[in-house]
Amino acid sequence: MDFNSSGGGNELHNNQFYQSEESKPLLGEMSAPLEGNNNKLCAGPCKRTLQHCSSGMRYKLLQEGDIQVCVVKHPRTFLSKILTSKFLRRWEPHHLTLTDSSLASATPTGYMEAALSYSTIEDLQLLSWDNAPKYCVQLSFPGGTVLLQAANSYLRDQWFNSLQWKKKIYKYRKVLNNPSRWEVVLKEIRLLVDMALTSPLQDESIHQAPLQIISTLLAENTNLSTQDHENIIVAIAPLLENNHPPPDLCDFFCKHCRERPRSMVVIEVFTPVVQRILKHNMDFGKCPRLRLFTQEYILALNELNAGMEVVKKFIHSMHGPTGQCPHPRVLPNLVAVCLAAIYSCYEDFINSRDNSPSLKEIRNGCQQQNERKPPLPLRLLRPEPLTPAPTGLLSLSPPPSAPLSAPPTLPLAPPPSIVNSSEILVELERNNNTANARRKGPGGGDSEPNLIDCLLVSPALNALSIQLPAQADRVLGCFALILKMLSDYDDWRPALASLLQPIPFPKEALAHAKFTKELKYVIQRFAEDHRQEVHSCLLSVRSGKDGWFQLYSPGGVACDDDGELFASMVHILMGSCYKTKKFLLSLAENKLGPCMLLALRGNQTMVEILCLMLEYNIIENKDTQLQIISTLESTPVGLHMYEQLCDRQRELKELQRKGGPTRLTLPSKSTDADLARLLSSGSFGNLENLSLAFTNVTSACAEQLIKLPSLKQLNLWSTQFGDAGLRLLSEHLACLQVLNLCETPVTDAGLLSLSSMKSLCSLNMNSTKLTADTYEDLKAKLPNLTEVDVRYTEAW
Repeated sequence: MDFNSSGGGNELHNNQFYQSEESKPLLGEMSAPLEGNNNKLCAGPCKRTLQHCSSGMRYKLLQEGDIQVCVVKHPRTFLSKILTSKFLRRWEPHHLTLTDSSLASATPTGYMEAALSYSTIEDLQLLSWDNAPKYCVQLSFPGGTVLLQAANSYLRDQWFNSLQWKKKIYKYRKVLNNPSRWEVVLKEIRLLVDMALTSPLQDESIHQAPLQIISTLLAENTNLSTQDHENIIVAIAPLLENNHPPPDLCDFFCKHCRERPRSMVVIEVFTPVVQRILKHNMDFGKCPRLRLFTQEYILALNELNAGMEVVKKFIHSMHGPTGQCPHPRVLPNLVAVCLAAIYSCYEDFINSRDNSPSLKEIRNGCQQQNERKPPLPLRLLRPEPLTPAPTGLLSLSPPPSAPLSAPPTLPLAPPPSIVNSSEILVELERNNNTANARRKGPGGGDSEPNLIDCLLVSPALNALSIQLPAQADRVLGCFALILKMLSDYDDWRPALASLLQPIPFPKEALAHAKFTKELKYVIQRFAEDHRQEVHSCLLSVRSGKDGWFQLYSPGGVACDDDGELFASMVHILMGSCYKTKKFLLSLAENKLGPCMLLALRGNQTMVEILCLMLEYNIIENKDTQLQIISTLESTPVGLHMYEQLCDRQRELKELQRKGGPTRLTLPSKSTDADLARLLSSGSFGNLENLSLAFTNVTSACAEQLIKLPSLKQLNLWSTQFGDAGLRLLSEHLACLQVLNLCETPVTDAGLLSLSSMKSLCSLNMNSTKLTADTYEDLKAKLPNLTEVDVRYTEAW
């Protein structure tokens, strides 16, 4: 390579350009060299120094890459002479890595045998010649110059900006590592923020690196004044518009929210940051301090003059003015924050749970004190000595939370053991060994208690009274209010019900009367929603687990009324697709007493429940049946419904009497009422084949179909028969052999219930919403199924 350049005129430029690094502002070289030297830089006829200006180009931050390297060691004043020497003609290919502190090669040989520290780089320049080689970046260090040759101008500029960025960040990290005066530090922070905002590099680390530096600075200097707090927060606010704060910075923000909740910084700076977190955060488990910061921010809003109203406005702003929230992550993130905040209210007692009675002790109530392991020395617990046990039998009254349960008479163990902490007072009454023996598992061992058993053996056996301090009480009230607000939005209610269905609260919270009373509003909103996806979440997640229905039913730990919420839940569940034998059997086994008492008080839903139990032969015990009949006859509404039941039973016996046709086809356009009128006109005990194809019947006609004992073939082609009807048929028509559901609106939810119809041998699901997984499940569970039509479905 031949380079023709004159050495004259460059000495002045070099002396000016290679001035001491410490005398330059930290942001000085990010934009361009000094403009006053332009004529000096271009003095040579062939070599020219390019000025880096903002041309609108954007680059990705380089971490490594392949490039040609040439190193020239020389005094800076003789640069023009050496540029014409033959040493520039030897280039070495290297794979360079831009670490946090130096420029290193993957093959440390030749020119790059030793890494080049950013602290030794005095200057970076873009160089180009009229003759090749072109597209070079010049790095000046005290002993010489490193030239990096790229393949094109874009790659050269990318290397130049990446090196500039790495060098500046390294320098800021060192400068801010040992702060002397905070006014100087604040100035440097502003310059650092400006550098990040004006950099042509586009990368997540461009904004995260300054935040990490500032976060480390604040973590190492905790004794800042309130004014310094606010100044730093305002300075870094532009970086937070599109970036989450790092963990240490979240701690700094939390501290500010706790110490100065009424500061305008909370409203003006933190609000957009928290809004961004709620809209875009994907997992608080990976960044729990973001959740904690959001929690502290909401509590700071709650401390304002109109605290609750401000919190309501914030939640409304997160939902948006439309009926549908455009941000799907807002609700789960808000729920996660609420759950964590509510858990924190009871955290001290939860942490001391090793010293409190175990779950099995609460459930069985019989373990002797000397059988327990020695308690761990926890500061919260101060057990009081036990008094001798009484020998007689005492009749206990049920607590106010369960007024509908009968008061049992049981032998008692020692009086309540009191565990007193700074936040929680729990009183427990233990049963004796006789009660424990009744609760043994089938094999004689202790069975694992479920959630309700942990809290409440029976209403008379224990009383849980929890008292929180004022601060925890305010936190609980604030986030319970947010849950209530979330339940008021129709579009959020299905997802909220699904998130709360597993009861994700500690048992201490469920035993706290104030909490369950606040949450009762949310459960009531679920019970009032006619969408199945909402009110079905009142039931347990799976069999053997308790749900909100059990928790707020009479005798449940959260029930604080005379069964009004229980009746409301039963009404909505029975009104959808839960009018089934299984649900009625569960009520008969667990809640028959409350149902009868509410029916005795004239509750129409409970009257209907008792009538259905009689109609479907749920109750086998004759004495219980007579008691139900007496309960029904004791009120006008009950007597009227019982008389209707008796009329239906007489009609049913007449309908099921042997005789009548074996085949029946309804005319097209027939309705549910037409079918009911036809079946009530005579005996259909012999009816085996019924065709309702192309009629207007719906799932409601299933109430009539289940009264046909001999029905074996049912054609529902092109009707509006849906999932609710299929569930009812699957429980009552076990002998059905042929079923045609072609072009009906049934889905997987209803089709799965057909798995209990073991006699089914022919099934037409053509043009339905059947999926492949459901189809495979049905084939596995229906051994007699030989003819199946799944055309025009996902399983086809």
